[in-house]
Amino acid sequence: MKKPLNDTLANNRKAGYEYEILTTYEAGLALTGTEIKSVRAGQIQIADGYIQVRPNRAMLLNVHIAPFAQGNQFNVDPLRTRQLLLHKQEIKQLLKAVSDNGMTVVPLKVYIKHGYAKVLIGVARGKRQYDKRNDLKKKDQNREIQRALKRI
Repeated sequence: MKKPLNDTLANNRKAGYEYEILTTYEAGLALTGTEIKSVRAGQIQIADGYIQVRPNRAMLLNVHIAPFAQGNQFNVDPLRTRQLLLHKQEIKQLLKAVSDNGMTVVPLKVYIKHGYAKVLIGVARGKRQYDKRNDLKKKDQNREIQRALKRI
């Protein structure tokens, strides 16, 4: 049985709750041989991850990729800093967005596309407490509407 082209391996559900996502970018992920094997096995956690943008590069920090079981001495530190593969124009756009007040860049999901590990990153603005409450109210209202429609 063949796998689909976009195979989602990890979602950052916390990012949707904590941040308002404004724009998204698709970035490649520079990994070692044992890391990509662990990622394909789904052994990755991005919930606490964040992205640091520097003038010539973007780095993915605090993302845990479990050591590959058969990796032996080729395994690397699970929390090491990994480079994101982006075009120069995209890095400039991210730098400009981060320089604005209250903006940050967060990883949203990790997936395999045509055999390569990709990260969907989002430029986001932190939500206030009342925004989070409003989102929960809207979610509950939509759930009630869907229940009512099912009964009809």
